[in-house]
Amino acid sequence: MHIVIVDSSRVVLKIISALLEPRGHTVSAFTDSAAALTFLTETPTVRVLITSLEVRPVGGLELCWSARLLAEARRPLYVITMSSARNARNLAEALDSGADDFIDKPPGAEELHARLRAAERLTTLQNELIRLAETDPLTGLLNRRAFFARVGDAADRTGNHGTMSAVLADIDHFKRINDEHGHDVGDAAIRSVADILGAEGIVGRLGGEEFAVVLPNVDLDAAEAVAGRLRHQIKDLRIRGGRGPVRLTCSFGVSAWCEGDGVDALIKRADIALYEAKTTGRDRVVSAASELILAQAG
Repeated sequence: MHIVIVDSSRVVLKIISALLEPRGHTVSAFTDSAAALTFLTETPTVRVLITSLEVRPVGGLELCWSARLLAEARRPLYVITMSSARNARNLAEALDSGADDFIDKPPGAEELHARLRAAERLTTLQNELIRLAETDPLTGLLNRRAFFARVGDAADRTGNHGTMSAVLADIDHFKRINDEHGHDVGDAAIRSVADILGAEGIVGRLGGEEFAVVLPNVDLDAAEAVAGRLRHQIKDLRIRGGRGPVRLTCSFGVSAWCEGDGVDALIKRADIALYEAKTTGRDRVVSAASELILAQAG
């Protein structure tokens, strides 16, 4: 596991690191709690935080609370506090501040490893629960709620003047596939399309046969090119059916981020473009460029 240790004493950090690294753990040690918090925020691979209560400039209890907020943001994180003054008040304050466990400082090897085994069990379970809550069970893509949460985060990073594009995709005549070949073939078609789309950006299944792809740092022209490539890849698919291979196509709507934009507006413009693609022949890419709808067929 990736473990962050925070303590004002470099000696304590060396002692704990020497206990952990031979067991295969990745250890990041800090004497500065503010630097540790920044590292935690930017490094989602961290699974355990071990922090002394006596740290600065961010106090140990505040660090626990900030770490707990990170853990609530769709990431598993186990927080262990440690103190050389073990008493009921310190223990209660640490647990109330979001800590999962409390150990003496410096910890004994046997106790520390036992606590970390418990941390690994819990974070593994948390990770699986997060996966189940965010994943569409048929395709393995993000479900609708998780997709919009991820895109919201990406939009915050993009800001008013950044670049981002959205691509909506819808399987053409999907009801006909289900009616003529059965729902098993329909499910296989959805999974096959998802496998192709899943290699791009932030991808979610919005429902039924409709998918969305958001491409951070990608402008409209590049997004159109991505959609065109995806259209051809899907058109080349052959789904095994009871009466031979089943072919399918998708229609695509593309939009780009505008200054002062919001996620809903970005997706809405792509949805309007997708509707245009569906009503003007299907198996095509239509882009929403400013006030114009530009169709690309062929």
